[in-house]
Amino acid sequence: MAKESYQIIKYPLSTEKSLRLMESENKLIFIVDDRATKPEIKKAIEETFTVKVISINTSKDIKGKKRAYVKFSDETPAIDVATNMGLM
Repeated sequence: MAKESYQIIKYPLSTEKSLRLMESENKLIFIVDDRATKPEIKKAIEETFTVKVISINTSKDIKGKKRAYVKFSDETPAIDVATNMGLM
């Protein structure tokens, strides 16, 4: 059973680190469902924001939340995605 995009992506992180990554490496950080796989996260981000994702790295924070570090392609600036979401 496939999950819907809104079930996989919970919310974007807006921290100093995420803003630095957005400017320097064209990445955004999202909190995602604990059980979501990298391919599921990639598909959900690409469908939700109509962008091209190059890579996904995941990690768990101290509180047990799963973070997805999403690197966008050069033709999709992360700052544009952040602006569309209202982060900027």
